[in-house]
Amino acid sequence: MTKLSVNINKIATLRNARGGNVPDLLKVATDIQKFGAHGITIHPRPDERHIRYQDARDLKSIVHTEYNIEGNPEKSFIDLVLEIKPTQVTLVPDAIDAITSNAGWDTVKDKDFLTEIVQEFQRNGIRTSIFVDPVLKMVEGAKIIGTERIELYTEAFAHEYNLGNKNGIDSYVISAILANELGLGINAGHDLSLDNIQFFKQNIPGLLEVSIGHALISEAIYLGLENVVNMYLQKLD
Repeated sequence: MTKLSVNINKIATLRNARGGNVPDLLKVATDIQKFGAHGITIHPRPDERHIRYQDARDLKSIVHTEYNIEGNPEKSFIDLVLEIKPTQVTLVPDAIDAITSNAGWDTVKDKDFLTEIVQEFQRNGIRTSIFVDPVLKMVEGAKIIGTERIELYTEAFAHEYNLGNKNGIDSYVISAILANELGLGINAGHDLSLDNIQFFKQNIPGLLEVSIGHALISEAIYLGLENVVNMYLQKLD
């Protein structure tokens, strides 16, 4: 079964909109795990516009499944991850002013930079994953860097799927086959939803984990959080 890690950034966004502690981020994380999800993902940004650095610390004692922290490895992020020592760190090249992640790493151009960071996290017992586009050269570059996993950036797939073009998955399939041959674990995330997740899962060989936040939380507004978590689990089985 492909594991489901729920990104709870949107819960923090809702909380921060009014101040205070409603909704309670820690309770939501606890409930999501109780509902059956295999992990919790957060993406703290330097401006702390949703997940705050203190949230990341507080969640350490709450997350008893897999704890995945993703973000751009600038100094404060690196220090935070080394302090918390989550199960996994996912390196994402998002700009400070980006609304959301919008591209994978150039693992060729950024090879030396990423290699040093990956090695530092690995020395501290933290599994590493690098956010990449479904491009064979980028997958090969990730292997050279030494990361344990890649996370396929799935926005392009989701866009094409919504247009009815199921061939939009082809580059992801080819990239996954190469990753399997290279011994890289495969994660995926961005714009995956109840509409497209089953098709994606069924066509990507060796898919270990998906990280889903925006769609899942939006769907939960209509269908209920426990119900939606279990709907994803059924599609990933």
